[in-house]
Amino acid sequence: MKLLGKTILHDFKDKHADAKPSIESWEAEVEEAQWDTPHQLKSRYPKASFVGGQQVIFDFCWNKYRLLTVVNYRNKIILIEKMGTHKEYDKWNLN
Repeated sequence: MKLLGKTILHDFKDKHADAKPSIESWEAEVEEAQWDTPHQLKSRYPKASFVGGQQVIFDFCWNKYRLLTVVNYRNKIILIEKMGTHKEYDKWNLN
């Protein structure tokens, strides 16, 4: 999958060093993935949450951090919208 918005990940890693290994592992794996359907993504990341149309939320560091993405399966693109602590996530307006 092509990953757009990686600056968000890199900035987050700079602020939250404990998340760095998990983010880097996720980033490398996702860039190698070729998911055609939400089911394929869910098979690899069973704790991922699907919100609305194409939004997918990934948990990091035992749910301490959350990553909000938009996945376009047809074009093989994942757009990173935001990443935050669980407390910040509770304030996000998800539709």
